[in-house]
Amino acid sequence: MPGQFEPLPGGGAAVALDDVEVSIIRSLAVQLLELIGPGPAEDASDDPLAELFADGPSEPPSDPVLRRLFPDAYGDPEGAPRAREAEEQRAHSAEFRRYTENDLRAGKRDNALAVIRTLDTLSSASAGDEGAVLKLSPQESQQWLRALNDLRLAIGSRLEIADEDDTDLLYRLPDEDPRKPMVMAYLWLGGLQESLVATLMP
Repeated sequence: MPGQFEPLPGGGAAVALDDVEVSIIRSLAVQLLELIGPGPAEDASDDPLAELFADGPSEPPSDPVLRRLFPDAYGDPEGAPRAREAEEQRAHSAEFRRYTENDLRAGKRDNALAVIRTLDTLSSASAGDEGAVLKLSPQESQQWLRALNDLRLAIGSRLEIADEDDTDLLYRLPDEDPRKPMVMAYLWLGGLQESLVATLMP
């Protein structure tokens, strides 16, 4: 079980994590929450109806990580062959973003919070040589899967990973490269994600 998820009888998944691994995942999830930002209700209104009908942003985020997490729904307008098509793509993407981004952000916040809360249930006193065993329900497993994907997208964006060829280059980075710790986290999270996917397959 160390380093990879295994299925639990009746659904869900379990993984053994040591204190360092717990600390890394928890820290990354907290950073993701800070990057995504608070929800509309946390910003201003106590009125649930106001939150329900609140418009989201219509422009893509300026931060490249957030652009990766919340991409344009209609592709990159810069890649459109004609100016008119590019303008139409921008308009459609803006409209789609306006009505969906708040919900997308809320979902990503919920997933990151689920990771933090489940990790907080582990106590270092319960950790043996292989670490404490984290046990997730089927719903928590899905939230973890989505959060791990978001964390890898965020790190991949910082590392400027665009495709599989870029990932292959990561394995050949010298140890003295300042990106090495981030690369190791990216690859490790990928292994966790793959093993969790395998537990959820019928």
